[in-house]
Amino acid sequence: MDKKIHTYESDDITVEFDSKRCLHTAECVKGMPSVFNPDNKPWIQPDEASADDIKEIVHHCPTGALQYQDEEEKPPRKNTITIVPDGPLYLRGDIEIQNSEGETLLEDTRVAVCRCGKSENKPLCDNSHQDIDFKAPASFKESKLQPTESGDPSSKKLILKLMDDGPILLDGTYRIDSIANQSVNSSKNVALCRCGESGSKPFCDGTHKDVGFEG
Repeated sequence: MDKKIHTYESDDITVEFDSKRCLHTAECVKGMPSVFNPDNKPWIQPDEASADDIKEIVHHCPTGALQYQDEEEKPPRKNTITIVPDGPLYLRGDIEIQNSEGETLLEDTRVAVCRCGKSENKPLCDNSHQDIDFKAPASFKESKLQPTESGDPSSKKLILKLMDDGPILLDGTYRIDSIANQSVNSSKNVALCRCGESGSKPFCDGTHKDVGFEG
C-alpha cells in the first residue's frame, strides 16, 4: 500500500491528506468548503474552522484519506461494510488489514477496498474501476451470510486477511449494507472477491484461480 501524505497545520489541529487513498468523493468539500477547497492553495486551510468541526468533517471521508494527528480517532461502535455499485467496499469500524501470514499491514477506522482487481494500490481502491468500466451490483446473496442472534455487529475487531493471489477473509462481526435495501448483521467468516470476476460478488467463488489473479 503506497502513501503520499500532505500535512496542513493550524494552532489547534494538524490534518493529514493521503492522496493515494483519495477517491474524490468530495464529502469534505461539500461539508466544509471554507476549509476544504480544491480552488485554494493550499487546498486545506484548517485555520478557517474549529478543530472539533474539522474533525467531524474528516470522519465523513469514507476512504481514510483524511486523518488528524492531534488525538486518536475512535472507531464507530459498529463495524460496517457498504457495497458501492460498480465500485469499492467502504468499511468503517475497528479495522485491521493483515497479510496471509497474519502480519498487520494497516489499522484504521475508514478504508475503501478494491473489488475490481485492477487497483495499483491493492487492497485499497484507487478508482481503477472507473477506467475499466467495472460492473458489479450492490446487492448480495443474504444466504451467504450467517446473521448474528444479537443483531449487534460491534463486539469484535474486524480483521481482513489478504490471501496470496486470492480473496479477503473476514474475521469479526459486521453489518453489510447495500443500496438495494439490504442490511445483514453477521459474524460469518466469509471470503470477499478481490479479482473482480466472481459470479457471486461481493463474495469469492474461486474464479481468481481461473483468471490468474495476482494480488
